[in-house]
Amino acid sequence: MRWLLAPDSYKGSLEAAAVAEAMQRGIERADPQAECLLRPMADGGEGTQDALYAAVGGQWLQFPVCNATGDTIMAPCLLLPDGTAVLEVARIIGLPEAGDSPVAQRSSRGVGQMLAALLQSGQRRIAVALGGSSTNDGGAACLAALGLQLLNARGQRLDGALQDLSQLFTLDADGLLQAFADVELEIWSDVDNPLSGPRGATAVFGPQKGVAAADIARIDGEITHFAQLLDARLQRDTRHLPGSGAAGGLGYAMLLLGGRMQSGAQAVARHLGLAAALQRVDWVFSGEGRSDSQTLAGKAPACVAALARAAGVPVSLLSGAVIADEQGALAGSFDGCYSLCNRPMSLDSAMQEAPQRLAQLAEQVARTILAARAAA
Repeated sequence: MRWLLAPDSYKGSLEAAAVAEAMQRGIERADPQAECLLRPMADGGEGTQDALYAAVGGQWLQFPVCNATGDTIMAPCLLLPDGTAVLEVARIIGLPEAGDSPVAQRSSRGVGQMLAALLQSGQRRIAVALGGSSTNDGGAACLAALGLQLLNARGQRLDGALQDLSQLFTLDADGLLQAFADVELEIWSDVDNPLSGPRGATAVFGPQKGVAAADIARIDGEITHFAQLLDARLQRDTRHLPGSGAAGGLGYAMLLLGGRMQSGAQAVARHLGLAAALQRVDWVFSGEGRSDSQTLAGKAPACVAALARAAGVPVSLLSGAVIADEQGALAGSFDGCYSLCNRPMSLDSAMQEAPQRLAQLAEQVARTILAARAAA
């Protein structure tokens, strides 16, 4: 049989490429003549660059930028064979690297520095993968690195970190948009939240980045004030657009610069040629660390399943954990949902044993599929 293996990463345990390789080992034990096509996936968050590089290659570029806490790092950018430069926010201002630093002091400046460096090097097709950010500054620091001047009541310039927005009095956006006039800017995200309000960046995503519940309303108001000033200056209404609340408001900054929002998983699938690959296989395996009702909201396995359904190819889900929803929507989207955890075990044990357990699970599912096809 011909198998397509298109999983996302098992976060904290296995990269997407390692997940696909473990699946292949199991399948080949059940089907020694198997033809396995590996297409590790991502949804615009952590691992997006690596998934693309594993499938289509490209050239790695590196630039010195600030991380979320202000330290200078060498951050990678992947230049794809088609000329698209892919910037992964998680590798510049990612949540794990921010540690226990106060969220008010974190800054998205490094993302703006990376964009400026790409423009300086002549790149005119840029994709920004937004997932996995640690900041919640409304994209203010990112835009400040690109020329936006944020000023307090005394006319002093602010850096744009979250703690600065309480002092914001006025701003100067002259020249901010000119550099992007001839740039094709794509925004890869699975989030459609607006910048502020009950479904905004701070209310929905702020707590997981360290925003205290008592501070949500105040911070949301400060970000709203910033965006109102900037929208008014540029005569736009960007803060209400779907996706402007992605990545702590970086979605707002990218939309303001003329970016086009699209599903991260669909964008990655397009660059991987997943639709064409599906025409050459008999069965598909996808998966992720944990699958639940949120999986169907634009996550990589849901994208793979939708493309497989359109191609008439069966698709099974092999994830670290599978949490069924009462409506059965997750189960109804796949030809079988399987979890690696078949006995009581700690999370640490499950993550450490993931390669072996995944290969065993892939082998058993493959044997069931082969037996059913032989009996048909």
